Amino acid sequence: MAGRRAALKAVDWLAFAERVPPNQRTMFNNLKTRSDAISAKLSALPEKPAVIDWSYYRSAVANAGMVDEFEKKFSTLTVPEPVDAQTALINAQEAEANKTAAAYIEESKARVAEFEKELDNLRNMIPFDQMTIEDLNDVFPETKLDKEKYPYWPHKPIADL
Repeated sequence: MAGRRAALKAVDWLAFAERVPPNQRTMFNNLKTRSDAISAKLSALPEKPAVIDWSYYRSAVANAGMVDEFEKKFSTLTVPEPVDAQTALINAQEAEANKTAAAYIEESKARVAEFEKELDNLRNMIPFDQMTIEDLNDVFPETKLDKEKYPYWPHKPIADL
């Protein structure tokens, strides 16, 4: 039983290891070692627990009624299996992370397209040593002088002296 449950929750350690940053490699190795040790202990356990020989205890214990009472209580005993409440939350977080990653990829593709266009403009422009001031202002509009803001550039107005 333990072996079947463990097989259902198998971890893809190779895919996990690819996503581990180098500074957390030792923590990952410790986690894998501990997980392997627990898996080995679980796989060593039998599928079903050993059957209790109640007749032996009836013959060995002076009060046989106590053994009958233990047998009755043991047969009604059920150990509840823990409910997995975290998988749904993890799956929701993974879906949200996938949405944000897809949105980021789309935004990045748009930025790359803009940068490619800008790079293409820079590759196709006139070399700097052959440019005139008008060519420079056409290619880089931010270099154009603002005559209204700075009418006397590069000279200072007389009032500022």
